[in-house]
Amino acid sequence: MTQSLLADFILENIEPILVAWEEFARTIEPPALTMDDAELRDHAHQMLLVFAADIRTLQSEQERAEKSKGLGKRERGDTAAEVHAAARLQSGYTVVQLVSEYRALRSSVLSLWGKQAIADPARHIADIARFNEAVDQALAESVARYERLVKQSQNMFLAILGHDLRNPLGTVVAGASFLMQAADIPARYVLIAARMFSSGKRMNKLVGDLIDFTRTHLGPGIPIRRMSGDLVTVAEQVVNELRTFHPERQIELCTPSKLKATFDEGRIAQVLSNLIGNALQYGTPELPVRVKLEHGVEDATIVVQNQGPEIPADKISAIFDPLVRIAATLNTSHAERTSLGIGLFIAREIVQTHGGNITVTSDAQGTSFTFSIPLRPKELRSACAAQN
Repeated sequence: MTQSLLADFILENIEPILVAWEEFARTIEPPALTMDDAELRDHAHQMLLVFAADIRTLQSEQERAEKSKGLGKRERGDTAAEVHAAARLQSGYTVVQLVSEYRALRSSVLSLWGKQAIADPARHIADIARFNEAVDQALAESVARYERLVKQSQNMFLAILGHDLRNPLGTVVAGASFLMQAADIPARYVLIAARMFSSGKRMNKLVGDLIDFTRTHLGPGIPIRRMSGDLVTVAEQVVNELRTFHPERQIELCTPSKLKATFDEGRIAQVLSNLIGNALQYGTPELPVRVKLEHGVEDATIVVQNQGPEIPADKISAIFDPLVRIAATLNTSHAERTSLGIGLFIAREIVQTHGGNITVTSDAQGTSFTFSIPLRPKELRSACAAQN
């Protein structure tokens, strides 16, 4: 520990510093106006103690540089700044208001400190630099915690919304299916029921994507249940279904007679549906979408290719990121452009959960998505090798 006049000043003047800070905090509407003095200064006192201790702590130039970027070493457990961020979020503060509090706390300390007679200007400047580094570190911790909690609450809301939509949506789809099979109602009503059924199925897929998206952000990830099956059969089912939904489009399928593997049939079907649907959406309508399955030594590889405009190099690197859409200059309808845009992200998550990988390439001839999955899970291959 080193001696510091500013650290001593902070410890000796905590009360006037907090009073000056509270005057600013009460200008933040609406939450601050409804909070008493104890709530307003709840963690500011603790942070001032942390700032004082930090100023007194010996550190290298590298440590100082890291701290100025908000990357300093952190204590075990939640810091005072992180606890403060969580409390302010619960009180209704915005992130702008949260940052404003740190600006006010910094100003409160430095304005009072500036009134002191300083015998050693060089020491004075060094102390101020150390103080600013400590505040920057605390601010970075607060904003990071605030952002993480906001994302968690948003994802939880989306998960609850997705689950709550499934039951009424399932009722609509089942009812439409029942009407489609009725023989005692006019044909025009059957046609309307068929449209309701098709729209309901599309909405059900969007809800499923939404639930899968929130699973990846809430921790558990997308669950899979591997079973022995035939990838060719799954690919044929998906392609035939999409041919029915898009009778005006041509989808070519090239496969071996069989391709046995251990995988989650529903999830791989979801990957294929997302990739082929993406190819149909962004490919040139007059040209076919090609799907090709290949049998490797230890992996199965599937390629989905469209013949559409080239994806710019500055966008292709983010194509699997959630909620990222390709530029609207491509030939897509308004209805297609308003989809969630998380299909490729979910496809990547499913492939990676299977122990595989997925890549994309694009040029003037079109865009190709290629994904590979092991024919057998790694642990199963290891067990077989051990037995042999």
